[in-house]
Amino acid sequence: MDVPQVPAAPAQAGAVFGAALPAAQRYVARLASDGVTRGLIGPREVPRLWERHVLNSAAVAEAVPRDARVVDVGSGAGLPGIPLGLARPDIALTLVEPMARRVEFLEEAVADLAEPPAAWRVVRGRAEDRSVVAAVGRVDVVTARAVAPLPRLVGWCRGLLRPGAQLVALVGARALAQLPALRPELHAAGMRDIEARAVGASLGDAATTVVVMTRGDR
Repeated sequence: MDVPQVPAAPAQAGAVFGAALPAAQRYVARLASDGVTRGLIGPREVPRLWERHVLNSAAVAEAVPRDARVVDVGSGAGLPGIPLGLARPDIALTLVEPMARRVEFLEEAVADLAEPPAAWRVVRGRAEDRSVVAAVGRVDVVTARAVAPLPRLVGWCRGLLRPGAQLVALVGARALAQLPALRPELHAAGMRDIEARAVGASLGDAATTVVVMTRGDR
């Protein structure tokens, strides 16, 4: 099998990652090699790793408060968690993933990329597992990318969200179109201030849309 060529960092990557750009480049190289051979990234995704995956994920930083404790659920290959952590060294990051081969990839990536290492960790399991909730505790922000429909995602993540914490979900056009109809169900699940927000406008094709919602006091 041919080894896909690692795409070069686009010009805007330097502004997004700053001093962490070399780490972001290593992460892209890891996705293009180990990520493909382990089945985490499709070979056809390699040419657009930066725009469609890494910069797109880093754009979430606009929706995350400073010094937040963040947990990325269903992290997979580390998206959006790892690009977010590289773009925002002020946050404390936990990557939650149930599949062993993905956890192994994440642990290797964290060992290579986290600075300081203690600021990032990997927890194996599902967001709704009691063991995960006990290990992670309640955090300030939960992120997710293409994990589940929003009402189901809220149900899974509720135990991780302290009152006032935010759920930031990267969504596609279909989920965005469904949002108005889902608002009553999301409100009934205890979420408030539900809004769709465009982030990363300066990134061009790497811009994305997130749905941000806050857990109420109950």
